[in-house]
Amino acid sequence: MQQERCSSSDRPLSPGCLLECDAGRSAVRLGCAAVDFPVAVVLPAGGSGERMGLATPKQFCAILNRPLISYTIQAFERLSWIGTVVVVVAKENHDLMLNIVQKFNHTKVKVVSGGSTRHRSIFNGLQAFCSTTDSLTPKPKVVIIHDAVRPFVEEDLLLKITLAAKEQGASGAIRPLVSTVIATTSEGYLDHSLERAKYRASEMPQGFLYDIIFQAYQRCSEFDFEFGTECLHLALQYCGTNAKLIEGPPTLWKVTYKRDLAAAEAIIKETLSTSACIIAGAEAEAVELAKALQKNLNTMETDVIPRAKQSNTEYLSKTRNFIHISMAASNFLGALDMVKCFEDIDHTRLYPVVVVWVQLNMTKQSVDSQKTDEFRSLASEVIQGNVLLYGIQIDHTKVPEQWERSVDRLAQITFTLIRDRNATLTGQLLHA
Repeated sequence: MQQERCSSSDRPLSPGCLLECDAGRSAVRLGCAAVDFPVAVVLPAGGSGERMGLATPKQFCAILNRPLISYTIQAFERLSWIGTVVVVVAKENHDLMLNIVQKFNHTKVKVVSGGSTRHRSIFNGLQAFCSTTDSLTPKPKVVIIHDAVRPFVEEDLLLKITLAAKEQGASGAIRPLVSTVIATTSEGYLDHSLERAKYRASEMPQGFLYDIIFQAYQRCSEFDFEFGTECLHLALQYCGTNAKLIEGPPTLWKVTYKRDLAAAEAIIKETLSTSACIIAGAEAEAVELAKALQKNLNTMETDVIPRAKQSNTEYLSKTRNFIHISMAASNFLGALDMVKCFEDIDHTRLYPVVVVWVQLNMTKQSVDSQKTDEFRSLASEVIQGNVLLYGIQIDHTKVPEQWERSVDRLAQITFTLIRDRNATLTGQLLHA
């Protein structure tokens, strides 16, 4: 699935931005029509991740073999109306970030070195647009500032932030306070509490007219640079620009602690497991199983296509989950043809692709050990290309009750494999 293309079958998903075209064609057309001025992004990503308690800064922690910051970058890169994404990292992580940009084909990114504090890093990012010789970073009309560890940002919110920034000079996302905020005395006693209903939590993204936020940073004090964290405050204090505040969705949460990585991974897996393509041969039994499996996988959006079209990129690009029904154990090698197609359309670069190879056994004989070893070897080979290959054997029977139970178990196993994307189970031949 190419970043600039959008299939009419794509649907908005709860995380809102992980798959390239979650918002659909209409939203893309709306964004392009409404935003007729240059827009850029600054992603400060210089944090050390102290609260995470890990040696690796949280923005570089991997989720499904891909660093968290890559998901955030993709949320912006997929939008045609957004130009350059400036990523600001600590000097010691500069080469690491360049490698991420190359590996995951981030074509809009410019990497710059950060400063000793958040505000210094953001200012460094803004200064990247001052160059008159770098064609990659032309000066934008509006610049969006966002956290590198907030990957679930939706296009609808980005559009509102951008348009409000153009009209008001500054804008920012807010959320209701979850807990009551209190002030304490120097001795550690309660001083007073704030009325929660009157206050909001300031979130990201925030948008600004570039000239306003750049001027605010030029004018701000050393104290602001050292201890400040709020960009909207700088625009108000030093440029007199009062930001338009926009209520954001619950998906704006920030990956801060180790447990948040697990939550983010669960959301991404859920997003990836909403659809599947079932590929079946022309045999009547294979077609029968495909239709029965499609009925049982009622929580997923599924399409059944003939094996003759398994190399059709139109079908392959619609999903990252494939269920291949085969009646011959020797056809395991047909998976290589699919993997080659995935490579041709660059389909596995951003997310792992799942292939569940279903062996429909008409003789009730187990697959011999040689074929089992071949399948395990094949799975070990294709996983290097980010393809997770699983195997399931199902015995055909003409007894309706037994067949229904087998198909139901097949559907349960298949859905679990697609949802969990457990690499340790690849190459195994399970039995339904």
